[in-house]
Amino acid sequence: MSLTPAARLRGLLAADGLIAAPGVYDGLGAALVARTGFTAAYLTGAGVAVAGFGLPDIGLLTQTEMTDRARTIVTALGDVPLIADADTGYGAPLNVVRTVREYEKAGVAAIQLEDQKFPKRCGHLPDKELVDADDFLVVLRAALEARTDPDTVIVARTDARGPLGVEVAIDRAGRYAEAGADVLFVEAPESMDEIERIAASVDAPLLINMVQGGLTPDAAPEKLAALGYRIAIHPGALLGPYVLHGLEALTRLGGTLPEVASGPQGLFELVGLREWFALGERHRHEGSAR
Repeated sequence: MSLTPAARLRGLLAADGLIAAPGVYDGLGAALVARTGFTAAYLTGAGVAVAGFGLPDIGLLTQTEMTDRARTIVTALGDVPLIADADTGYGAPLNVVRTVREYEKAGVAAIQLEDQKFPKRCGHLPDKELVDADDFLVVLRAALEARTDPDTVIVARTDARGPLGVEVAIDRAGRYAEAGADVLFVEAPESMDEIERIAASVDAPLLINMVQGGLTPDAAPEKLAALGYRIAIHPGALLGPYVLHGLEALTRLGGTLPEVASGPQGLFELVGLREWFALGERHRHEGSAR
């Protein structure tokens, strides 16, 4: 009897070495990852928002949209396990239970949940807001109990580094590990020293997010493996070249390059980040005036 993708991912986590998981957001990218020999892939919420819907990664997608995309990608990946971004779980703990069940039915191997307030935003954007750690622990326990396949991996992500500092992020990661999270993900460390401190302080399998042009410095896979990191996700591995080459092709046809910021913010500005932020501010001020 063949192993499920979740069981295969468990086996990879139990072995030595760093698991490299390129970011995928459509069937073509998933097929390319499978054909080129990778042992895991990462369903990037930012990639699905940008490439699938022309939207910035600021919490605009629904659970149904992400589940549908996960189902398509799992089919294209075949035997390659999919680590799937599930944002904040798309609601209260009861909604998180349904999210876990729907993601499992879609065939994902791992489900990533984060401790941001909803609507969340990309981990490499400024001004992130967090829920209380105790509130996220309720969400995390709901997800752990909701699993129908005991091999399904639950990844707990904390975004505390940006608003509260690395020590608070490490503390939160430790609490989430004690609660039973299978893999811990401290988002957006800003130096090699922080990357090393996280590895030395969190006694659990660790995931690191390598975002091109983001807040976290690039680190060699060998270095990350030596520090004890088990998974490195690369959400922009396919999306970044797609955008750059797409813009080049359009300019050759007579298009004009837009002026945007560098890094992830510039990517999201291409799909309306400034306009969405302005809309959010307008409605926030209208609400506070009532």
